[in-house]
Amino acid sequence: MKAFQVSAPLNYRITEIDLPEAAPGEVLVRVAFAGICGSDMHIIHGDNAFVRFPRITGHEFAGITEAVGEGVEGLAIGDKVCIDPVISCGDCYPCRIGRPNVCSALEVIGVHRNGGFEERVAVPAANVHRLPEGLGLDAAALVEPYSIAANVLDRMQPLPGDRLLILGAGVIGLTILQMARALGLEEIIVSDVLDTRLATARELGATHTVNGRHEDLEARVSELTGGEGVPLIADAACVPALLPAMLRLASPAGRIGLLGFNPTPSDLVQLEVIKKELTLVGSRLNNRKFPEVLERMASGRLDPLALVSHRLPFDAMPDAIDMLDHHPERARKVLIEIDA
Repeated sequence: MKAFQVSAPLNYRITEIDLPEAAPGEVLVRVAFAGICGSDMHIIHGDNAFVRFPRITGHEFAGITEAVGEGVEGLAIGDKVCIDPVISCGDCYPCRIGRPNVCSALEVIGVHRNGGFEERVAVPAANVHRLPEGLGLDAAALVEPYSIAANVLDRMQPLPGDRLLILGAGVIGLTILQMARALGLEEIIVSDVLDTRLATARELGATHTVNGRHEDLEARVSELTGGEGVPLIADAACVPALLPAMLRLASPAGRIGLLGFNPTPSDLVQLEVIKKELTLVGSRLNNRKFPEVLERMASGRLDPLALVSHRLPFDAMPDAIDMLDHHPERARKVLIEIDA
């Protein structure tokens, strides 16, 4: 069968591999659709410290079950499913307190073990979620990025009437925007440096957009909030140098959600944190958010296909990577049709 394999940084190709089997406790899934994520690009470039090569990447995918391993209950051949890539041990401290997404022995499908950019993939049955009636496999392939949005918002604990500032209007910023709207947040400011991305943000419900390349973001936020600042800031730009500005932009008692894995040190002005009693939270992957996202997608409160700018056949994966490398402004979410 076909698989997209990264053998080493910048060394990738579609190749033929053996068909996997469903071991006890696993399910074999025929992959229909898979999304290309920024994390996949980091693996391709050698910028992911967690990956082990060679690796079949892809952690955003959906398909149909073709085999069920021994001991699996609640799943049957022919089920339409999507897969949560977070695999945890269940025994360590984070797992014991209900935080398996930061398990001490964490593994991520598509990073630590083979992922969804292959025609068939064997995955733990515990990570498999059946789709609600009426939800398409193409939309379901995008549950994972929305689970990232659900997780960071949960970590920030939004309250009714809170304003939200989203830094970055790429795919994750836009999923946070949609999820925040689904949660009932009414005033959402989105900042980016590309007008095309900001136009999409307005289409998806942003009440205000700011091009940080041409406008003073801090002055604009002060104007919009009467000088109070914003209670919620989601850093989907993942630029460490922006942290001092985030501390200034936050209102007293504000919460800032950080998503980036950039190892560059950030300047943290302790005075700003203490005098406002700010809360800075990290957010990694998702903490069992798939059921929540699936329910919101099925109800129509989330529109994942609005993020899709390109649908490409599996053989076009190298072309998709080239486009994302050299012309990222042309793409939002690229969806790969693997065996649809």
